[in-house]
Amino acid sequence: MKHFIINVKAIAFAVCFLIAVNTAKAQFDYMFTQYMFNEMFINPAYAGSKEAMSATLLHRQQWVNFPGRPVTTSFSLHGPLMNNTMGLGLSVLNERIGVLNHNLVYASYAYRLKTSAKSTLAFGLMGGMHNQLNKFNELKVSNDGTTDPQFSNSASTIAPNFGTGVFFNTPTFYAGLSIPRMIDDKVKFATNGAVELSTKIEPENFHYYLTVGNMFTLTKDLKLKGQAMIKAVQNAPLQFDLNANFLIKEMIWAGASYRNGSSVSAIVGMQVNKQFLVSYAYDYTLNPIQKYSPIGSHELALNYLFTYKGKKVVTPRYF
Repeated sequence: MKHFIINVKAIAFAVCFLIAVNTAKAQFDYMFTQYMFNEMFINPAYAGSKEAMSATLLHRQQWVNFPGRPVTTSFSLHGPLMNNTMGLGLSVLNERIGVLNHNLVYASYAYRLKTSAKSTLAFGLMGGMHNQLNKFNELKVSNDGTTDPQFSNSASTIAPNFGTGVFFNTPTFYAGLSIPRMIDDKVKFATNGAVELSTKIEPENFHYYLTVGNMFTLTKDLKLKGQAMIKAVQNAPLQFDLNANFLIKEMIWAGASYRNGSSVSAIVGMQVNKQFLVSYAYDYTLNPIQKYSPIGSHELALNYLFTYKGKKVVTPRYF
């Protein structure tokens, strides 16, 4: 028991050190294996692309049994307006990492142009607020449960941000390019609860996301959906996700994913009906964290596509 408390203390101190002693960035890049269900956080131009109201809930338990691990839950709702010439969306996210609690709310707008009978090019903007709360008073700084006055307070901050993107799609293909967050927020937390916040636009810190996907018809009852996401930022190596998922009889999804230097994943899903999709992903970690979290990471996605009065759901919806 004593060994466990010491480990928690060490991890908590490391987290605290990173966010409380040094100057840290308040903006975060959230990680989802099933990012294809979370495009609203990546690219605002995705809003309205399903041509019906779409609601998605994602929950991720990362590095299970690892103290202070990330636990992330997101919800997004978006749909078309004005005869599919515009799209509006709302995104909400909560993430907990150790003593850090992060909340985000974004609104997205997309202007959609028909480039042919079956293709659309959209331009999007997103904006919102995020709140970062650091509960220093929850840190265990001794084995006997005594507290330290320097860790008796909680510190929080609220900051704005905005992003932009473009998105092109047909019934079986899509490609998008975006910058989800354009304001560089730097927060300095002192252990006495004081907060210093500075916000400015720094293009050298922009994170660029490129996403692409295509549905291949192999047989009447078997299709293959291939997807890729590349994330780039100046002075850092490229990060990429590669996904391949088979669709069997328009009902069962089964596939795999790879994130460079991070994990490999198995993904299974079921199209319960034309409107409701359930999907699960299991991640096996490829870095040293695997030694401390052999159970890996788990992620559940739920998507529901609403019908409009007098209009049938356009099925199937591959992206």
